Amino acid sequence: MNAYKSLVGTSLTSLGCSLRSNRAASSPISFRPLTSFSSLLSLPLGLRIVCCRVPSRSYASSAEGAAISIEATGFADQLLSTNPNLETPDEGLLNDTVEHLLANPDDVARLMKMERRSINLDGGQSVRTSRWFPYLDRFRCGTDEYLSSGEVLEALSPYISDVRKERFRNVVRNRSYSVCLVVEGLCDFGNVSAVFRSADALGFQSVHVVSCDSKRYRNNRHVSMGAEKWLDIELWNSTLECFNFLRSRGYRIATTHVGMDAVSVYEMDWSCPTAIVVGNENRGISEEALELSDLHCSIPMKGMVDSFNVSVAAGILMHHAVCNRMSRLGCHGDLTMEQSQILLAEFSLRHSRSAISIANEYAKRKAGMFTPKL
Repeated sequence: MNAYKSLVGTSLTSLGCSLRSNRAASSPISFRPLTSFSSLLSLPLGLRIVCCRVPSRSYASSAEGAAISIEATGFADQLLSTNPNLETPDEGLLNDTVEHLLANPDDVARLMKMERRSINLDGGQSVRTSRWFPYLDRFRCGTDEYLSSGEVLEALSPYISDVRKERFRNVVRNRSYSVCLVVEGLCDFGNVSAVFRSADALGFQSVHVVSCDSKRYRNNRHVSMGAEKWLDIELWNSTLECFNFLRSRGYRIATTHVGMDAVSVYEMDWSCPTAIVVGNENRGISEEALELSDLHCSIPMKGMVDSFNVSVAAGILMHHAVCNRMSRLGCHGDLTMEQSQILLAEFSLRHSRSAISIANEYAKRKAGMFTPKL
């Protein structure tokens, strides 16, 4: 019996050592070098430890841990503490982005940082000659200073880890505005959140929301996994208003509908700029949307039921659109080099709470360098 206890004790000790060894190996510490930008700003830099999530599959039995990296961030922290007038996003807005946006449509522009193109319905025809891209190559700092996307990237690069920057590049490479999603009148905001998550995962940058009530969103925020932070979300008070603007941007509008005139999604050419519209969980697409759309499409079903959950249907539609575009075009992402750089700058500005302050300070120092001395 004593020998048995000793054997068991030895096995447990070995197992514990093995687990400690694996845990230590999964949390490396990496030091990021300072760049020449720090000397340009001539401000003392401190160090802080930040947690960088290592990519892992959520369903894996041995998910990798979180790596620790040390970044030079004292400059940004000093800006926030010493200059309260610097423009910084509202923390509440960052924590409850979708809830805030859906409840306050006038504040939707606060989520998007680079200046956006303005378009009116009368001048919309000019957009049809090229694919729609919403951003201009400039970021407004204060009242008089502007930064190009290249300058934004230069300003923020020292404060974003190499792993994160590579993730941004990979995401932008596979992003497209050529196909966008419209959700009309959804009531279950668990579904809205799931749609946002699928859109981000499949490379859709633009999502439009028509006439949603935001009161029930709070309990379902976790479903989106923060995808709303990286999407361009536009809110509309009516279906007519939304469809008119989409047409002015060059989109054809396809509503999901089970009917005799519906075209199978497998027969559509998704290389054309298309807005996919999904409707209410109970009533489906509104009669107004059906009348205003350019075509009706449906997902062929082989079972006893004749409908999908709306978030599932949206996921299937977007996934097939991506597959069709890859088959026809060779890829889903279709941004030009200039557009890709602008979207990279947009993501960098959304990256952290201090990004706006850092860009503003960079613009001030840049303006000071070129101000002639009298």
